[in-house]
Amino acid sequence: MRQVNIDRLVSIMARLRDPKTGCEWDTVQTFETIAPYTIEEAYEVADAIERGDMAELKDELGDLLLQVVFHSRIAEEAGHFALPDVIDNISDKMERRHPHIFLGKAEGGHHLWEQIKAEERGAKGHESALDGVALGLPALLRAEKLQKRAARTGFDWPDPSGARAKIDEELAEVEAAETIDEREEEIGDLLFAMVNWARKHGVDPEAALRGANAKFERRFKAMEDEAGDAFAGLDLEGKEALWQSAKASGV
Repeated sequence: MRQVNIDRLVSIMARLRDPKTGCEWDTVQTFETIAPYTIEEAYEVADAIERGDMAELKDELGDLLLQVVFHSRIAEEAGHFALPDVIDNISDKMERRHPHIFLGKAEGGHHLWEQIKAEERGAKGHESALDGVALGLPALLRAEKLQKRAARTGFDWPDPSGARAKIDEELAEVEAAETIDEREEEIGDLLFAMVNWARKHGVDPEAALRGANAKFERRFKAMEDEAGDAFAGLDLEGKEALWQSAKASGV
């Protein structure tokens, strides 16, 4: 493996953050202002993977690595930790969570990984089975993780039928809602129930919705291409016909 000089990137970030000679944008950033970019870069990595674009993936992984270095530099300036501490911490964690690989233990696999994670949460003073599910996760992904945590305690439908019935219940409550606030709450409950149903069918709801978004985008663009400049002026019936045409074509 080619030797990588991570120090070069660390030095670049230190230079950019220099309060006297650095970049005026970089020097004023904080954990909070950088966090949205970190999330965005992670999604761009996922997008490159989904498209199978390896050149783009290389570029996006670099952008994501820069985010790690950026946060680490801000932390170092505040006296909290530095990039070597981050690297040491994740290295220690990976070895600790894979004792069957690094320590010669007989037992291993995903079950042991989850057991060690649970023990680590307990050592940090966590008491709830739901503790540690990051607030910053996309809502669908966080809902699925919360449900999986709850399921480990036995709080789960035994089969998909219970989750499906819950959808009907929540849909009825949406239709009965009388105010915007009530509708928002009930639609949230409905979405949560949909995530549960997807989970019971072994479907990743976040991936399913990404796929639906991509399909809608392809078909809508096909509609625009077929209609040309006339698209905006078409009535709903005309646009629906174009949609069905795009769908029939396999777009």
